[in-house]
Amino acid sequence: MMGRFSGKTVLITGSAGGLGRAYALAFAREGAHLVLADLKLDGLDETKALVELAGGTASIHQVDLGVEAEIHAFATAVLGLHDRLDVLINNAGLHAGEIARGFFGLGMAKWQHFFAVNTIGPMLLAEAVRPALKAARGLIINKSSMASYTPATAYGITKASLNVFTHAMATQFGADQIRCVGIAPGLMQTEAARAGVADETWERLKGLQSVQRQGTAEDIANLGVFLASDEGSFVNNQTILCDGNNQMRGFRF
Repeated sequence: MMGRFSGKTVLITGSAGGLGRAYALAFAREGAHLVLADLKLDGLDETKALVELAGGTASIHQVDLGVEAEIHAFATAVLGLHDRLDVLINNAGLHAGEIARGFFGLGMAKWQHFFAVNTIGPMLLAEAVRPALKAARGLIINKSSMASYTPATAYGITKASLNVFTHAMATQFGADQIRCVGIAPGLMQTEAARAGVADETWERLKGLQSVQRQGTAEDIANLGVFLASDEGSFVNNQTILCDGNNQMRGFRF
């Protein structure tokens, strides 16, 4: 472990696998204690075991971030255990099979669920753990998407809305010296990113990148570690694309 986050606490939602797990391992290697949250307990157990194998420590919490009561119960538990929270990573997200098609015909209930998990939930969680973030002069990282820049799907639209929330949160939380930034991944080699995208489409889109290799969860996690470190401490109120300069961000429709 390199130890840049020794004695610090990092909360990561959606950490049962994929990008959330990559964040957990990256911060564990730097000495952080991890608070891991997800709906999938089996995946959380696996992430915790990997964190401990890397020499870190972690607690796990099952929570549905689309349900306000569960968000508040989770936040109460976190505040009961931690006076300080150095980093909150709002990584959890939802596309429910709608990541590669247009948005008509979804209906009110599905739209509300998308917005609850992808847009409003991250703000409510940050608001609920604000005292601990304030004590640490911490950082909030919201997971956006390349799809937010030409939003033509429910996923892209809710992520574009999250970009606006990120700006507003940076302004509002700034009164407590809490920073808020967004990270917008491009084509990342994760199970969630690949779902619903045909192999030939994937290769075509990768060919539109200036950086001709597949993006990885570690690329995003490393950016998160930088932004949370002393080296990144003057970056605020930005949503940063990490997409290899892909020129077709709105491809999913």
